[in-house]
Formats: sequence, C-alpha cells, structure tokens
Amino acid sequence: MSDGFFNKRQKTAASEKSNNEDSKPWIEKYRPKKLEDVTAQDHAVTVLQKTLKSANLPHMLFYGPPGTGKTSTILALTKELYGLTLTKSRVLELNASDERGIAIVRDKIKNFARLTVSKPSASDLEQYPCPPYKIIILDEADSMTADAQSALRRTMENYSSVTRFCLICNYVTRIIDPLASRCSKFRFKPLDSSNALGRLQHVATEENLKFEEKVLEKILDVSQGDLRRAIMLLQSSSKIVKHLDPPVITNLAVDELAGTVPMDLINTLTTKITSMDYSDIMKFIAELKRSGWSGAAMVNQLHEYYINNDQFTKAFKNEVSWLIFGSDSKLTNGGNEHIQLASLAIGIANLYREGM
Repeated sequence: MSDGFFNKRQKTAASEKSNNEDSKPWIEKYRPKKLEDVTAQDHAVTVLQKTLKSANLPHMLFYGPPGTGKTSTILALTKELYGLTLTKSRVLELNASDERGIAIVRDKIKNFARLTVSKPSASDLEQYPCPPYKIIILDEADSMTADAQSALRRTMENYSSVTRFCLICNYVTRIIDPLASRCSKFRFKPLDSSNALGRLQHVATEENLKFEEKVLEKILDVSQGDLRRAIMLLQSSSKIVKHLDPPVITNLAVDELAGTVPMDLINTLTTKITSMDYSDIMKFIAELKRSGWSGAAMVNQLHEYYINNDQFTKAFKNEVSWLIFGSDSKLTNGGNEHIQLASLAIGIANLYREGM
C-alpha cells in the first residue's frame, strides 16, 4: 500500500512539473540552459567557455540591443559554474531599472557582496567548478544614476575577492568610464536572419505549430533582430489561432498582433500617391483610419518602402526623408494621425507632380 502511495505522489509531482513547464512563457521555456545553446554570439560564448575551464571570471559588461541573449548568457554561465542548487545562494540578480538609486548599492548589493561563500557539497564539486566567489547580475545597468554607479565602483574594488559583477545594458555609453574600465566588455550583436530563423523553427517544431509560408520570416522582420520579441509574437499568434479550424498562424494574424500594416495596403497607398489623385488619396487614408490601423506604423513602413527602394533617385529619397521626419516628429508630439498621414501622402504626391 505504501508503494502505491509513493508512486501516486511521484506521478502527481511529475504531472505538476509538466504543467508548470507548459504554462511558462516561451521565452523562459526555451531560454538557453548552456552556453553552447546561445545563438549567434560566437565570440562571447567562446571566451566565456574558456574562462569556465579556469573558473576565474573577471567582472563583465554585456552590452547590445534588446533580445540578443545577454541575460540568457550570464544565467547559462552561472548554471554551468554552480549548478541549480548552489546558484540560489551564490547568484543575486537585480533589475537596475527598478532599483536604480544609491541606496540599493549601499544596502542590498553591498550586503550580498561582503558575505563569504558557503562551502559546496561534495556532489556539487564533482559536477561543477564551484569557484569561491558569488556573482551579482545587474540587468539594465545603464538605468542606474551616476552616483549609484560611482558607489558600485568602490563595492567592486572592496569585495572582488569574494564577488564578481556582471553589468548588462543596451547603451554602453551610459556606463561611467571608471566602472566600464573595471569590466571585460562583451558586445552582443543583433541576430542575423539565419540564426534567429533556426531558433524560431526549433520553437515552432517543439510546439507543433502550423503556419503559412513566410510567417516566421515576417515575425523576424517585425522584431528587427530581437529574438525575445519574435518568440513572444510567435506564442501570441499561436494563442490567437488556437481555436480556429485549422489552427494555422497567418500573416494577417501577425500583422494584427504586431501592429504593422499589411503590405498590400501600403502598396495600394503608394500606388494612389503615384497617381496624384488627391481626392482618391484622402478617401483611402480615411478608410485606413476607420479600420484602426496605426498612423505611426504607416509612416514607418512608408519610410522603409521609399528609402530602401532602389528605383527612386537620391534626390527624391532625400525630399521624402524630410517629409517623413516632419510627420514622425509631429506624431511623437501628439499630432493628429489622420492629418499627419494625409499631409505626408499629399506631400509625396507633390514630389511626383514636380517630376522628382
């Protein structure tokens, strides 16, 4: 009877673990568990794998665009250094954008940094390097005030024997020079399309997703190198079509979720601009606004259409850029979307009329 009880408990625990895994956001579910799983950051991964062998890490500064794997890399590194059990006591992760003042450095960070490390168990030592220091991860460190960064510099110096720091930021220029000079810098570049596409295909395969042709490419294009945003968009799209028959992720579903305007509407608008029929242009823009499409998104996509199109002259692109700059500035400052989009479209049509 006791065997039956324990088997039931084990099955229940396994079921709960499976449910927890399924309920996780995909960005956490598919976060790299090891350094070798990190996508497209070969230089950083190679250097960090070599430092793992000596287990003597320097202070580190990870910088680059969002969604390129900075946080995932340091979390994978700590797991390979300490294992899951020891990581809980050896690693302190803080989001510096939430706790950005000098008080957090003087209290929370300093108190953790000065603690001596506990001795690892024999089983942990057999499996992991378990170096005799802790790691403090400061995500979005570029949000910290200059005073807080200055205080952090002294803490790094005083407790370097028992604590290593990893600063993560998007803009390295916002980290003060005395702090940056104490860290080994690792630049995380935007993911190229092939690496990011491979990762998205892996997630789609694991989740048994069905999708239209070129949907994954569209998701990556909308995400602009941010793999985190791409995976979140893929998960949201899968939820939208889950109850459809068949449950296929469409390009239109991606456009709806991402807030981008379908290219056929952009192409129709540019065709009407080329025709220079002002009343037709105004009528079509009114229809677009009644459909709820974002004026700011349309301005951005018109910029991509005209500036990245080789059929237009440099002089024409220059004039269009000025028009788009003006409309975008007014939209950012709270201008009426309908008026600004109409003004932009009529302005570009006038360039055609002038023969540019």
